[in-house]
Amino acid sequence: MRRLGAKKNVIDTWRGMEKEIIELHDMIVLAIEEAEEPLQVELQKESEQLYVRFEKLETRLLLNGDYDERNAMLTFHAGAGGTESQDWANMLLRMYHKWAEEHGYKLEILDISPGEVAGIKSAIVEIRGDYAYGYLKSEHGVHRLVRLSPFDADHARHTSFALIEVLPEAEEEKDIQINQEDLRIDTFKSSGPGGQHMQKTSSAVRITHLPTGIVAICQGERSQHQNKESAMKILYTRLLEFERIEGEKRKAKLKGERIEAEWGSQIRSYVLHPYKMVKDHRTKYEVGNAEAVLTGDLDGFISAYLHSKIAKEL
Repeated sequence: MRRLGAKKNVIDTWRGMEKEIIELHDMIVLAIEEAEEPLQVELQKESEQLYVRFEKLETRLLLNGDYDERNAMLTFHAGAGGTESQDWANMLLRMYHKWAEEHGYKLEILDISPGEVAGIKSAIVEIRGDYAYGYLKSEHGVHRLVRLSPFDADHARHTSFALIEVLPEAEEEKDIQINQEDLRIDTFKSSGPGGQHMQKTSSAVRITHLPTGIVAICQGERSQHQNKESAMKILYTRLLEFERIEGEKRKAKLKGERIEAEWGSQIRSYVLHPYKMVKDHRTKYEVGNAEAVLTGDLDGFISAYLHSKIAKEL
């Protein structure tokens, strides 16, 4: 029903745009015939705004992957470099939070490990909404930041790295079957600064899928039950990705193809000093307004990635 509703929304949106284009065309013809210059200027602005919306809808048509219409799960990992990288990971978390808000998606933090001085060591978030994974799959990889350090007494230039994993949320009954006998569930005291209650009780949960060795840990909630629910959601999602990768390997082996390892590949650089620019290394798309990007303006990068994938397939 969710998939059917999403497709109906797409059709209704395109039909609505078709109606707007016809009405705008009629107004333009009338303005030209009547030589109404002020009206022509106003209609020119409306045409430009309509074209921007058209480009966004056109990009959405590229979301035709098996899991593109699903919610997305993002995992943030600060790279080596201590406080610098941990602060960078937190900046990225805020960036995606802003992007989600701008697009009407809901972001929920499932688990988070705070940094020792600032930022975060790691975090797992869920972004819910139609085609969240389809848009955000472009963000999977290593993100590099170059800036003058706010944590360095000499205000020296530092380079920081953070890894972002982007996975489609698993539909438990449809995608993955798990035998309870294959799970080992451990509880332990939270290591985060969650207050005395979290540190005194064994509310954190670690679930290990014994056949694959995949582990899901959650300690962000006060309740052990809530942590277990979140850990199971994370485990299902990681098992879905595991099966997807194994399937691609089998297909590649049959075709005699070589699979490129995407893990750890640097996808984008955010330079704040000595100049300001954000550049995607896969598509060569770049933007000079780094502040706008860091406050969630990612649509240009997402669109460039999706178009490049289609061009590569063709």
